[in-house]
Amino acid sequence: MPKKTYHKPGNPDFRRHRSVPGPVNRTIEQRLFEMLSPGTFASLKSVSNKGRRLRERTLTLPVMTAIVLSLVYRQMTGLSEVLRTLEQEGLFWVKAQRISKQALSQRLQSLPAHLFASLLEQVIERLNQSSAPGEVSPFWRPVRSKFPAIWLADGSTLEALKKKLHRHRGKKATSPLAGKMMMMVDAFNHRPQAAWYSPEAQSNDKLWTDSLLERLPKGGLMVFDLGFFKFPWFDAFSDSGKFFVTRLREKTAYKNLKVLGQNRYVRDELIDLGQYRSNPCHHPVRLVSVSWEGTIYRYLTNVTDPEVLSARYVSELYRQRWRIEEAFLVTKRLLGLAYLWVGGSNGIEIQIYATWIFYAVLTDVCSQVSEALHEPIDRISQEMVFRSLYFFSRAREQGRVEDDELIPFLVQYAQSFGLVKARRKRQRKKDAISRQVWSHPLT
Repeated sequence: MPKKTYHKPGNPDFRRHRSVPGPVNRTIEQRLFEMLSPGTFASLKSVSNKGRRLRERTLTLPVMTAIVLSLVYRQMTGLSEVLRTLEQEGLFWVKAQRISKQALSQRLQSLPAHLFASLLEQVIERLNQSSAPGEVSPFWRPVRSKFPAIWLADGSTLEALKKKLHRHRGKKATSPLAGKMMMMVDAFNHRPQAAWYSPEAQSNDKLWTDSLLERLPKGGLMVFDLGFFKFPWFDAFSDSGKFFVTRLREKTAYKNLKVLGQNRYVRDELIDLGQYRSNPCHHPVRLVSVSWEGTIYRYLTNVTDPEVLSARYVSELYRQRWRIEEAFLVTKRLLGLAYLWVGGSNGIEIQIYATWIFYAVLTDVCSQVSEALHEPIDRISQEMVFRSLYFFSRAREQGRVEDDELIPFLVQYAQSFGLVKARRKRQRKKDAISRQVWSHPLT
């Protein structure tokens, strides 16, 4: 009788990988070095933590940055693997040297995570100033030209800590979650714009509302879900000259002020929110109701002029919010953020910032591929661009390409690598429904 095979239980992200570290990619390393220098890696003696100066040591900020970035972009399985690679080959700008796993683990707990947050801020700023935004489909160009920024905001809970961690060993209860991160990314090229972390996994999204609004430039537009639904925050957008798009929460009382347009599928109107509350919304907002295959979807925005943002763009922008979920998917599953190196919140925070630093550079490569192929940026597969880096490294080792020929190489083999996403049947169906809904003018 043949032996039965059973699937491995548990979270597949926690299963150990059996692969060796990915190959070195000099082009990516050079790009990361350009984003992080010059003058970034000042001596740690000049950095204070809790009022005290940090002393110089072997695992300085440059060394730690090289280690954590290598863990991400070379897909290393853990601290032991990266230390073996460091001893044999060196990493980035760090020469080969031997460091104990205990020393690295302790350093991940003691090195202030805000240093890596500052590195991420620097990378974001430099990419925004110098990098190509990527091709945008003709449909989005009119609305993009009217706002200096269109960003998506959302939070994501990190995975559970592994029970094999020392402080959880022997416990029968479910392993605790590793905390929560809050992100803002560009709606079109997915480039990160800001990141925050809380060790409390149950943190409410509203914890970051002030920080999110402060980060958005004046005249910018933010898209977010019902987790941020709060009348005072809506008023804060209008008071500061900024804009938002979100959904209407069920059973929210409102008063109709004016119908701006309607047809059999769409109704666009001005409303006052919070009729039965002690603190109603003080500024009028637009309510756009769309009938999509028999289901009514209701969207809110404080862009009250349909000439600036039409009802269709309000609806389509909220559908664009799914792009931030794709960013979380890439960072967690593809770049390994679902598999945590350490159990302490400081080390987890460092891993988050390091992952988003590399993700920011990856989105820059995708933007360049988008422009070279003349394809909209949302048609470029970030996963396949990342996986194609292996083939470029092999071609460089064989002398077939030079270090600065990454983009031409990816363009040449774009079809073989699957860099441009195929149009699926479900997408064509959505396009057909969209044409049906929006083909009728609002009267």
